[in-house]
Amino acid sequence: MLREQAKLFNRLAVLGDAFLLMGALYMAYLFRLNWNGGGGRDFLDYVWILIIAIPVWFLLFTRYGLYASMRRLTIFEIVTRSLNVHFLGALACAAFIFLLDREEYSRAIYGGFIVFSFIFITLERVLVRGFLGYFRSKGYNTRNLLIVGTREKARRFHQMVEDHREWGMEIEGFLQADESQPLQEGEIDGHLVLGYARDLIKICKSVQIDEVVFCLPKNMIIDVDDYVRDLEEIGITVQVVLDFFDIQSSKQVFGLFHNEIPIITFHTKSLDAQQLFLKRVLDIVGALIGLAMTAVLLPFIALAIKRSDPGPLFFGQNRVGENGRIFKCWKFRTMYTDAEERKKELMARNEMKGAIFKIKNDPRIFPFGHFLRKTSLDELPQFWNVLKGEMSLVGTRPPTPGEVSEYENWHRRRISIKPGITGLWQISGRNNIDDFDEIVRMDLSYIDTWNIWLDIRLLCKTVAVVLRRKGSS
Repeated sequence: MLREQAKLFNRLAVLGDAFLLMGALYMAYLFRLNWNGGGGRDFLDYVWILIIAIPVWFLLFTRYGLYASMRRLTIFEIVTRSLNVHFLGALACAAFIFLLDREEYSRAIYGGFIVFSFIFITLERVLVRGFLGYFRSKGYNTRNLLIVGTREKARRFHQMVEDHREWGMEIEGFLQADESQPLQEGEIDGHLVLGYARDLIKICKSVQIDEVVFCLPKNMIIDVDDYVRDLEEIGITVQVVLDFFDIQSSKQVFGLFHNEIPIITFHTKSLDAQQLFLKRVLDIVGALIGLAMTAVLLPFIALAIKRSDPGPLFFGQNRVGENGRIFKCWKFRTMYTDAEERKKELMARNEMKGAIFKIKNDPRIFPFGHFLRKTSLDELPQFWNVLKGEMSLVGTRPPTPGEVSEYENWHRRRISIKPGITGLWQISGRNNIDDFDEIVRMDLSYIDTWNIWLDIRLLCKTVAVVLRRKGSS
């Protein structure tokens, strides 16, 4: 995951640098134009230098490590490296100006370009480094880690994570791999030993864990293969800080953790950071459009709901999100206020097989509620969940905690991603599917084959399904 994110940030950094170089050249031109009182050559006569500068800056930034992780660099190191880049880059571009446009290219504009480039790019690097570090240190966008191992390698890994809070990783605890010894009491560097390695799956079900990291010495061999398969089954990413295991997995990435520790990552969902970034952009744009539609329809829906049954306009229910995160999922209320109490009386009429409840002609739904569900208008408030990042436009259906408690292990992988407003089940005639296992298979198919174009296709199909009012109750 870290390597995939680095690739995305590098691409964004290269693109950002190109725009900053363009801006630096234009600022230098404006500065020279105002200083000179007007006149001179057109701006486009100077733009050709960017054809040289952009690749030269890219090569130099790569050479000086400014496209690698800057989290360990001090501000002084960033400034000095950027200064070296601009000094050498200025010499290289000056050579081309001397050969191609020695008489006409403005020295003032070129000098201003180098100065503004240094200011813009250095400031951008410092601000991005500070912003990302602050963002993660405050607990946003964190990943919850469980470390299997309690010896030197595990402690070293833990210390590295603790030393870099800006990475956004939270250690939830340790598991002891050596079962021949009594369970270690007390804390290891401030974190509890939660049990033995054999308790791994049970603990991952009871604690919010995003990744499990095996940190074992070479003289301690446990059957990691079985653990990897079990964790993959419930949708949790596995990282192995080992260099001698040959584990077959459909998706695995070998790399260096922080360029120091060899690590193998096994995962069952897409870690393409570029496509995940595009998915989030799509979610934000779609959520803003959806909330605008909600604002237009809100007065009419509110009036109809109030006339149907006195009570709140919105219905908020705890749902299970990515890897067990609990969030409040919002809908327009479509049921009478005593619906939850009456559910127990109706359980015998459940038409679904497995950990999900659904019946036709549910008596708890008031008449206008049927219309809202048929048109899917009841789900409009979920665009707020999407905007907050708790849900996605496309994903798996968000289950209730009670449903998740009844899941088999292989069912749990469906909650390894953010739930969605729509998905494969929603566009496949969900009223005609009465087997929860079949729903899970659809969800897992979505997870295994996901890319951004699949989301776009499913969104288009969702619009067609909603317009035909097909598959809703």
